[in-house]
Amino acid sequence: MEIQQLRMFLKVAEQGSFTKAARDCGVSQPAISQQVGKLESALGRPLFERQGKQVALTEAGELLRRRALQIVSLVEDTARLLRDDGETGRVVVSAIPTIAPYLMPGLLEAFHGEHPKARVEVNEEVTEVILRRCAQGEIDVGVLAMPASGGYLRVETLFEEELLLAMPSDHPLAARDWVELDDLREQPFVLLDEAHCLSDDIRSFCRRRQFQPVSTGRVSQLATVMELVAQGFGISLIPAMALPREAGSRLQFRPLDGDRPSRTITACWNPDRYQSRLMGRFLETLKRGRAGIA
Repeated sequence: MEIQQLRMFLKVAEQGSFTKAARDCGVSQPAISQQVGKLESALGRPLFERQGKQVALTEAGELLRRRALQIVSLVEDTARLLRDDGETGRVVVSAIPTIAPYLMPGLLEAFHGEHPKARVEVNEEVTEVILRRCAQGEIDVGVLAMPASGGYLRVETLFEEELLLAMPSDHPLAARDWVELDDLREQPFVLLDEAHCLSDDIRSFCRRRQFQPVSTGRVSQLATVMELVAQGFGISLIPAMALPREAGSRLQFRPLDGDRPSRTITACWNPDRYQSRLMGRFLETLKRGRAGIA
């Protein structure tokens, strides 16, 4: 049983497909099938049930998956400990789609300037996937918005971010410096779909004020939300970090009067894993990251 075989086995288990796992591992599909086959031969039991192009873990496969996660994590943590100089190595980060394109570029530029020998791998994933991968030791740091149930994961607040009302430039409310919540009760909203916690933040804010937004549609990208708003399909609430750097004529953004809607941006990590000096330095850069979007 070799560590590389376990890594490939775990990737197949995660993807449910030899083809997808081979792509993620950067090897051919026959190569990954051969390594998993050797693992099955060594153990004397099948690890996967073939279901067409997809595969599912057998009972033995599920047992190995749980143990393999611990083994691979232990090996990787040991290697990090032995090489931990705080300047070289890799940090794996995942951020939700409503944060990744706005916060991460400036953050990575700052971190690379301070630690040019380090490598940061960035993934863009929804909250549920980030929490699972962080718990399993597949990523070092997750960047997401509360509320997020991380179980035993360590969660630290980074900053609070205001949500601003987005509307077409010719909307009647665009003439105001701020907008009353009551003015929105009959307005159609464009929201992200249920996989995104930002929509939960918006609905929770409205429910606390006995207001149910009338949704005209749900999409999966903030850029699409803003484009639909610009075309007059409705209004929306947009995180401050996502506002265009250059003011355009098609969209206007206004704060709400009174208790303004916001979201809490947090970082999470697995406290049971070894925390390298490099990861600690990345977290420090992350905590300073708000300056890059202010």
